Amino acid sequence: MAYTITRTLDGITLEEADKRTRAALSGKGFGVLTEIDVQATMKKKLDADMAGYRILGACNPDMAFEAIKMEPRVGAMLPCNVILREVHGGIEISAIDPVASMQAIENPELHAVAGQVRDMLEEALEAI
Repeated sequence: MAYTITRTLDGITLEEADKRTRAALSGKGFGVLTEIDVQATMKKKLDADMAGYRILGACNPDMAFEAIKMEPRVGAMLPCNVILREVHGGIEISAIDPVASMQAIENPELHAVAGQVRDMLEEALEAI
């Protein structure tokens, strides 16, 4: 089973992809709670050079609340991470597939919520 939903945008900068990704996520009810500039962190901590790489911690509060009511420890698996990384000629955007990540939890109701979140993330990535 694939564990991400992925889309590549050709001929676009990381900054533009970030802006468009945040707008598309917002359009589906997600907010970005956290942001990690992996490229800058690796340079600072390891003096290592790498291509642009960001992790956005996206959360849809309604869906997160439903999941937490069903499984209080599911917060260890939240928020839904979305990565933006520079690849040859453009930016690859990948979101975690919540259905894949929730397979470790035996709760059919939670799996149904994960399916709804996956659909929302797929629609957001398509809208970028």
